[in-house]
Amino acid sequence: MHPRVRAVSALTLLLVAGACGVRPPAPPVPLAEPVVWPKPPAEARVRYVRSVSGPQDAGIQKSFFGRLTDTLFGKSDEFLVRPTGVAGREDLLYVADPGAQALWIFDLANQKLTKVGRLGGIMLASPVAVAGGPADTVFVADSWVKKVFLVNREGKLLRTAAETGLERPAAVAYDEGSNRLYVADSAGHRVAAYGPDGTLLLSWGKRGIGDGEFNYPTHLALDRSGNLVVTDALNFRVQAFDREGRFLWKMGRHGDGSGDFAGPKGVATDSRGHLYVVDALFDTVQIFQRGGAFLLGFGERGVHPGQFWLPGGIFISGQDKIYVADSFNQRVQVFDILRGPE
Repeated sequence: MHPRVRAVSALTLLLVAGACGVRPPAPPVPLAEPVVWPKPPAEARVRYVRSVSGPQDAGIQKSFFGRLTDTLFGKSDEFLVRPTGVAGREDLLYVADPGAQALWIFDLANQKLTKVGRLGGIMLASPVAVAGGPADTVFVADSWVKKVFLVNREGKLLRTAAETGLERPAAVAYDEGSNRLYVADSAGHRVAAYGPDGTLLLSWGKRGIGDGEFNYPTHLALDRSGNLVVTDALNFRVQAFDREGRFLWKMGRHGDGSGDFAGPKGVATDSRGHLYVVDALFDTVQIFQRGGAFLLGFGERGVHPGQFWLPGGIFISGQDKIYVADSFNQRVQVFDILRGPE
């Protein structure tokens, strides 16, 4: 095993063992110059924009009564603990945070932060993934309670969107065109599709290394053509399928070089069809052509802007803005695509 992978693996075990403690995030570091990739003198293609650890980072200020409460009873800042999933829609940012056992909803238009820890009569235990739903709703998957919920922008439960047959839901993706919800059932080594009433429509996959087989699928994304891209984590690859679960293509291999995978996590595509894959053990995001050719990587291990510490989910907006759940740095980092790699 490469020394970098071995060192990070050991660090991961230590972090998991001590993850129960909650600490405030590190204060922001002022930038002396823009953080971009690739580095000068090459033409910049990806640029760091900002980090969001709490409401103030998103431009959300406390209300008068919130400030009054702080004055009377002491300051009570709210901040991300261990974000693993992120999604957005115009003026909304959704963050799944199993460390806080909560779904965070940053409502920028209404200058409001909602922390959701209970849905109906169910306490969230391990909300690991989110995906934008119809209108301003969001799907949130809880791997411990084995359900996927549909929630409105106020944080209110609309319905249970999926639960039939789920062993450990790890990722969700919503296809607006077909009104289907796709769920990666990691422990079941499969992907399932559900209708708008929560009915199980189809599922595919079993444990294995063949096309359409999985070894703990962990993340999902829909490309601009409506195809489903799946992170097949312990097969160290990404697979793609059409809406009916028919295999289309695959890419990736286990290794320690550029374009290889050690701990593939979040996956997303931009407007040009380029594939972005987060690698938690390399602390980087790698960009590929659809055919699998490696184009560019950005990020490295660390705590400063543009650096990662066991990153997880990724979301790319329709305007090609990149959001990465930087889990153990307790933040979501935001990047701009200045000019997509060719």
